[in-house]
Amino acid sequence: MMKVYISADIEGVNGICSWQETDAAHPRYQEFKEQMTEEVRRACVGAKAAGADAVFVKDAHDSALNIISHKLPEYAVLHRGWEGSVCSMMAGLDSSFDAVVFVGYHSPSQSDGNSLSHTMNTRINYVKINGEVASEFLINGLYASYLNVPVAFLSGDLRLTEIAKKTNPHIEVVATKEGRGGAAVSRHPNVTNKEIEEKVKASLQKDLSQNIVPLPRRFDIEIQYRRPVDALDASFFPGCKLISSDTISFQSDDYYQVLVMFKFNL
Repeated sequence: MMKVYISADIEGVNGICSWQETDAAHPRYQEFKEQMTEEVRRACVGAKAAGADAVFVKDAHDSALNIISHKLPEYAVLHRGWEGSVCSMMAGLDSSFDAVVFVGYHSPSQSDGNSLSHTMNTRINYVKINGEVASEFLINGLYASYLNVPVAFLSGDLRLTEIAKKTNPHIEVVATKEGRGGAAVSRHPNVTNKEIEEKVKASLQKDLSQNIVPLPRRFDIEIQYRRPVDALDASFFPGCKLISSDTISFQSDDYYQVLVMFKFNL
């Protein structure tokens, strides 16, 4: 039995380039809610075509109430809302899954790869893991590795697909758009939607034994906040240290403990 887990965000879907387009209160949001849903639907179809018996989808943007459930295939299971667990965007993932698929992901904070580049929220300037500015792909990919689940596929902006390939060249990718300053340059969504379906299928038909995101033995975390008061507040979490007026550090040999700290400080 093949079980596939899909984690879906919106800032990396085809064409999106404005924060207003990610906000349910704005009229333009509906267009990109539809696009997010379609990209996820295509990933589900690709997974099924590859032989998946179970497809679990986590709506992982903002309220986690974005994906239009009746537009997904009937064999897909959809997780909406937030559990409150440390798994966050990966809620529902466990070691019984055979592969993880990321849809609609975006470049990390301090990157020009997406006009909406950020990591987890806009209160922070960056999260660094062992000196590298971390994307949500990296944070969540490492959690998959913690459970020994390979990452088969990622779609999102061009810069993030390059980051994913650098992290593990065996991951299949589809670039849905290219960030250019405050703009986005995209091919027609029909083209990238088809690519997502085809490449998800191809990725899951491969030997995935080489698709684990490398999991370090030790984690040196640094978080810089936009407001010093947020750094001070976060520094009271056990194990955290205030290393400058706006930055904290945290060290652990256990990635799960890193995720616990992230839950309270991101």
